Amino acid sequence: MGSLGAILKHPDDFYPLLKLKMAARNAEKQIPPEPHWAFCYTMLHKVSRSFALVIQQLGIELRNAVCIFYLVLRALDTVEDDTSIETDVKVPILIAFHRHIYDRDWHFSCGTKEYKVLMDQFHHVSTAFLELGKNYQEAIEDITKRMGAGMAKFICKEVETIDDYDEYCHYVAGLVGLGLSKLFHASGSEDLAPDDLSNSMGLFLQKTNIIRDYLEDINEIPKSRMFWPRQIWSEYVNKLEDLKYEENSVKAVQCLNDMVTNALMHAEDCLKYMAALRDPPIFRFCAIPQIMAIGTLALCYNNIEVFRGVVKMRRGLTAKVIDRTKTMADVYGAFFDFASMLEPKVDKNDPNATKTLSRLEAIQKTCRESGLLSKRKSYIVNDESGYGSTMIVILVIMVSIIFAYLSANHHNS
Repeated sequence: MGSLGAILKHPDDFYPLLKLKMAARNAEKQIPPEPHWAFCYTMLHKVSRSFALVIQQLGIELRNAVCIFYLVLRALDTVEDDTSIETDVKVPILIAFHRHIYDRDWHFSCGTKEYKVLMDQFHHVSTAFLELGKNYQEAIEDITKRMGAGMAKFICKEVETIDDYDEYCHYVAGLVGLGLSKLFHASGSEDLAPDDLSNSMGLFLQKTNIIRDYLEDINEIPKSRMFWPRQIWSEYVNKLEDLKYEENSVKAVQCLNDMVTNALMHAEDCLKYMAALRDPPIFRFCAIPQIMAIGTLALCYNNIEVFRGVVKMRRGLTAKVIDRTKTMADVYGAFFDFASMLEPKVDKNDPNATKTLSRLEAIQKTCRESGLLSKRKSYIVNDESGYGSTMIVILVIMVSIIFAYLSANHHNS
């Protein structure tokens, strides 16, 4: 549920963490009884617990469509990510993947751990896909076809320029945004969003992941995966892997800040997209990952740890985002807070300082002009040292709840 040390440092994380734990248990209890749907929802929990939680809010018809859409694209991504598959085998599978989803008998063994299970038993996903409404099937097939073709293109092509980077992110994530907009529209709950805004929703998330996952991707065995565009990193080092070496720390952080600044360009489009949503569950489904993205960028900016290990939002802050995100006021508040958190980290000597500050100011201006900033709780909470009376009360409550929970479980056993 989160380490005791983290909870002691951020005591207001405790209640959202408890609610998140309870929500996760409830979600697991709602897995459908049919074998193919049970497999799909169980697999969804294994490959993305946070996504599995957020998806539970959607109406059942749309929830099923989004679940299958996610698993189809996750399977496609597993093929692309498996660096042990020879190119002459991988490319035809990517290009034909949109046809395989109609075949109840098709499967392809690749990937590791839960992703291998997904690929080995893909017939369950195909069976569930074939039970969706025709409008959902057509949207999923179209996006899968376009994404597979785009992935195949970049198997044989390096990400050289910023245009290449945007094109690659469009294929692997922007198309997800377009597909979700199509599914929302097919459900009758939303108008069809403009493609450019849908694309930005995907690019903002994907670029954040590419930045955060630098070390994991560069250390991939048997072959590194390189998604940072040469046009950016070549300004700082001779080879992309040089960024992880300690002697290049200053240049590495400057390059990282350049990448974060590039990602921030999509934030205003994301705010426009979310402001137009009408259905509350769809809104929350879209908004929570976007807040997580800007929060992750705020943590990564100017942070050498991106090149040393894993940088991510603490679990308690993630729980707060999930708990608090209910209206557009919450989204404006979160984007404003995380932009404000990032702003003082900008060093005036950084090569991109002016551009970074300009993008942060644009985000803050959009949030202020909404007139909704006063209607939310701030994500910026000053840490307090020491253990005052409030902390003692909280600790007593925590221990009491845990003890009661354990006692009840023991009694039931």
